[in-house]
Order: sequence, then C-alpha cells, then structure tokens
Amino acid sequence: LVQGVDAIGPYPADRQERLGVSTPYAGGFLDDVSTFDAAFFDISAMEARFLDPQQRLLLETSWQALEDAAIVPASLKGTQGAIFVGASTSDYALLCRSNRAAVNPFTATGNQTGLASGRLAYFYDIHGPAMGIDCACSSSLVAVHQACVSLRSGESDLALVAGVNVI
Repeated sequence: LVQGVDAIGPYPADRQERLGVSTPYAGGFLDDVSTFDAAFFDISAMEARFLDPQQRLLLETSWQALEDAAIVPASLKGTQGAIFVGASTSDYALLCRSNRAAVNPFTATGNQTGLASGRLAYFYDIHGPAMGIDCACSSSLVAVHQACVSLRSGESDLALVAGVNVI
C-alpha cells in the first residue's frame, strides 16, 4: 500500500499445475510460498517437502515479529509463554492426500492446522499453552482474545499470536 502497488493478480500458475486445474480467479497471492529455509528452523529437507506453506510462514514471520519487538528468540527458551495460532484452511493437505506416494509421517505433522502452534512452541522451547484455533473467519481474532485471557490470568508471561490462511 505504501508503494501504491496493486497486489491483486491471477491465481499462480504453479499452484494451478499442482491442483491440475485452471481457474479464472484473481486475488492477493504470496510469491514463492514453496520456498523455505528449513535448515534455519532445524527441519530436514524431507520434512520440509511435506510442510504446509502455512507452517513455513508461521515460523518465518514469528521470528521476524520477535526481532521487530526486540525480543531475542533464544531468550524464550524455557519460558512460560503462550502461543495461539488462528488457522482454518488446510488446502496443502488436500494436495498431499491426492498423491498417495506422498503420504508419510511428515504429511500428518506438517499439514494439521492444530499442530502449527505446537511446532512454534517446540522450536522456541516455550512451555506455556500452545493452541491452534479454527473458527473460520474469526480464527485470528479468537487467537488474540485467548492470548489476552492468558496474559490477564497470569497463565503466561508473553503471548505469541498469529493468524495464517494460504489458499
């Protein structure tokens, strides 16, 4: 918006190829959702291959959010923090399921929206509540509400809240 760029464009061709469909839809799409620095997040190449782009984005943007807040991610290790993630779609799981050869243990852990919060908690070694929230369009708002409840009650000292939806 600051640059005055119209970010609406056609449905990405690479996603259409994976789906095996052609679609006339346009929207605001992120480029390169399939790229990810797996080694940085201590994820094997095999696991990264089956990791939903939503989980990839959560890892990358949570790190960036902590840096923007002047919080050293390593300082969270062992803390009583909380993680709440609003997510309601799992289109990537549908793509994986359509290819039976691609089904493996990483397909399950990499594609369940409810496990995304646990992945963040594990990566940052945060010991408080970690919850995936799926209530359709209000998932992110409910995640923020839950974080406020957790902080006010003293259940957590810090809350990392995110919302993600990659179609």
